[in-house]
Amino acid sequence: MKAVALCSAAASLLLTALATAPVDATPSIPAAPSFPGVPFPSGAAELRGTIVAALRARATGLRYGTCDPAEVPPVAHSPAGLRCGTVSVPLDYAHPDGKQIALTVSRTPATGKDGKRTVPRQGALVYDPGGPGASGMYFALAGTLPVWKRIAAAYDLVGYAPRGVGRSAPLSCEDPKQFGKAPTPAPTRPSESYKRERVAEAKAYARGCARRSGPGLRFFNSLNNARDLDVLRAALGEDRLTFLGASYGTYYGSLYAAMFPSHVRRMVLDAAVNPDPGQIWYRGNLDQSAAFEKRWADVRDWIARHDAVYRLGATPQKVQGSYDTAAARLALGPAGGKVGPGQLQNAFLTAGYYDSAWPSRAAALSAYLHGDPKPLVALAAPDPASAAAAENGTAVYTAVECNDAPWPTSWAVWDRDNTRLARIAPFETWDNAWMNLPCAYWPAPRQRPLDVRTAPGALPPVLILAAERDAAAPYSGALEMNRRLAGSLLVTERGAGTHGIGGGPNKCVNAYMDDYLLTGRLPVRNASCAPRAEPVPGRGRTAG
Repeated sequence: MKAVALCSAAASLLLTALATAPVDATPSIPAAPSFPGVPFPSGAAELRGTIVAALRARATGLRYGTCDPAEVPPVAHSPAGLRCGTVSVPLDYAHPDGKQIALTVSRTPATGKDGKRTVPRQGALVYDPGGPGASGMYFALAGTLPVWKRIAAAYDLVGYAPRGVGRSAPLSCEDPKQFGKAPTPAPTRPSESYKRERVAEAKAYARGCARRSGPGLRFFNSLNNARDLDVLRAALGEDRLTFLGASYGTYYGSLYAAMFPSHVRRMVLDAAVNPDPGQIWYRGNLDQSAAFEKRWADVRDWIARHDAVYRLGATPQKVQGSYDTAAARLALGPAGGKVGPGQLQNAFLTAGYYDSAWPSRAAALSAYLHGDPKPLVALAAPDPASAAAAENGTAVYTAVECNDAPWPTSWAVWDRDNTRLARIAPFETWDNAWMNLPCAYWPAPRQRPLDVRTAPGALPPVLILAAERDAAAPYSGALEMNRRLAGSLLVTERGAGTHGIGGGPNKCVNAYMDDYLLTGRLPVRNASCAPRAEPVPGRGRTAG
């Protein structure tokens, strides 16, 4: 999944062990439980290691202190009680007494006030924004936003940086000073010599991951992210987990649901990824590239309908011509010395994720073609100050996806599949292929993806949110998630394509999410919401 230079019941045997083990006792490890239809591809050792780690976390809790401003940005009115801390998890769950890594966690206590009304605390709501490679540390600040105040009244808001991200045992694959080189090309029909160059770069990148991250690289994967989530649940003192996962966070949220169904209290999966093992991750990325072509068509159509504002063409075809003209000019002379075709493509890729980016992208492109490159440079030029964080996020993204599943190891397969797809979906296909190509040469062993399925009644109802034209998480994935998690309900934002819809401007979507998190109620059947309003042309006309 392409990352944008950007998310148990008390009666359970395992929870009984967590709740009753003496603090200074050596925990007794029960036999691995059997969940019908749910295989444990890594064996019972990792499950037992999770129990050991959770017991320890329940006993010690979280060690809190002040928050690092680099992880939780200061805001005008920081919420009362905001704290940050760490939770210790095993690097390798098969050896829980071996090397430990510390995951950073942020937490804001429930306010208890919904307007003038006092509301009871419902526990902790844990959030992950996706990636892989994104940090959720900022989520503790969400209660400062009006749309989250009802949730913040009832829940402690908990964000964290998954393993490898930020200060959570950070991964690196290359010198951050060399990361984000610019300007770069972005050919939609790459030459054979260009392909050979990118293959060599992918091989070097994979070697760099092994060299800079060491033998522990293999343990940065989605199954361990799900196990970490259970240890965090225990450290928070929660018998059952309330979780909000977005994008990639929906995938390891679904792994958690399959591995620990009786540990789930409530779960929202927003912009659901297809959990079918056959989609993890090579096929999923091809599907994503195809979906981005449709989304790029949406962007061009909107710009064309507002030609009076942007003067980029009154038809989608003419808008494409304007974009191609800009890319050709940038190839000859980068704007500001740093913005080439690759940076232009990345800026408009963001527009494929978020409707709110359309006005600023259209305005910057228009300004550039009409003689003013400054808005495009401000929008698309790499920021040296964020290079280290971007390099870390890319390293985690690569490690997790490469470790999670088998990938084709023959360049001929990649070349064949992406050449075919690029004929009908040129916008994102090759860019996505280059992003993932290190997985063809990955030095670490691969996992076998868990076949995510839950039996009827084994898991509390899960709420799935999806936009019908989401490109980063194509809608077919939400339908598959809905089929595989028995009793789950799907709410669809029809005709919309923003990636991640909970807590956004759609009041219908938010009503379903709030009702579920605050009362546990779900619609009796899958439901739909009308799309959000389109962006207003002219707003964000500068590149802010």
